[in-house]
Amino acid sequence: MEIYKILEIAMSELFALEGRPIDVVNITKPYSLDYAKQLSKVISKLSPLIGNMIEFATVDLLNTYDWGGYGKWIRQDPGFPDALFESDSIIPNPGIEIKAWFPFATEITARFKDSVTMFGKNNIDVALIAWLPEYVIWGKPQIIDVLLVSGKSVAAARDNHYHNPPDYIVFEPEDTSARTSNLQQTNTNGYKFQVDKSDIEEARQIVGNWGADAKLYSAAKEYQDKLKSLLGQFTYRLDTNYAKIDRIEHQGIEKFKTGVLSRQFHGKTISQWSAALSSKSDNIIESALSSLL
Repeated sequence: MEIYKILEIAMSELFALEGRPIDVVNITKPYSLDYAKQLSKVISKLSPLIGNMIEFATVDLLNTYDWGGYGKWIRQDPGFPDALFESDSIIPNPGIEIKAWFPFATEITARFKDSVTMFGKNNIDVALIAWLPEYVIWGKPQIIDVLLVSGKSVAAARDNHYHNPPDYIVFEPEDTSARTSNLQQTNTNGYKFQVDKSDIEEARQIVGNWGADAKLYSAAKEYQDKLKSLLGQFTYRLDTNYAKIDRIEHQGIEKFKTGVLSRQFHGKTISQWSAALSSKSDNIIESALSSLL
C-alpha cells in the first residue's frame, strides 16, 4: 500500500466524522436561562481539553479500519505529527497533524509552526476538525466539519505570507537531527523588525544586495545564514502571534472556515450563534439561548 493511499483512506474515515458526537465528555443541559448565560461565556475554555481528546478519538477511529496488517495509527504526545501510521513496510510513515477548532472563538487560534522541511516527502497531512457542543452550549462535542490538506501546502502558505525581509523574517529550527526523536526541533519562528530601535533603510539595502530572489523564502542553510546576519545586526522582536492558522492565508483553510461559519446549526448559522452569544446585549443573548431551552 502506498503512502498516498493510506492518507486517502484516512481522509475518508475522518470525513465520516461529520455530524457525529464524540463520546469523550458531556456538558449537562442548563437548568435555567441564567445558568445558560454563564455557561455560554465559559464554554470556550473547554476547547484545549476537548481538542486533545479529539486527537485521541481520531486515532482510535482510524484504527477501526482494517489496514491489512500494514501498520496501525499511534498518537504522539509529545511528538510530530500528532497521529502516525506506524509501519515497517511503508516508509516514511504517513502521518496527520491534528488541529481542533471551536468556531465560536474569534479566530482559528491553533498554530502551525512546523518547518516546511518536515513535509518534503509529502507523507504528512493536516487535519482541521471543527467542533461544537451538540446543542450549541451543552451536550457532547459534535464534529461540524473536517478538512484534510497537504501539510507542505500549509507550511508553504505560512512562509510566503509572513516572510518579508528585512521587515519580517522566518527562521528554521536548529539542526537537531543527532538528537533522539523527542528532543528534535521542528518549529519555525517569526521575528518582526523594530523600526524604533534600528535603521530599516540600512537593512533594506543589505537585503537588496542579496539579489532578485532576496525575498523568496528558503529553508536552505545559505539563505538562513543571511537571515541570521540581519538578526545579529538589527533589533528584532519575537512574534508571539506568529503562525496562527487563521492568519496564514491558505486558500483551502479560508474556504473551509467560510463554509463552517455559514453552516446552519439549530436554527442559525454558526456565525450568527457566535455573534449572538458574544453580544454585549443581554436581550440578544437571552433570546438566542431561550430557543435552546
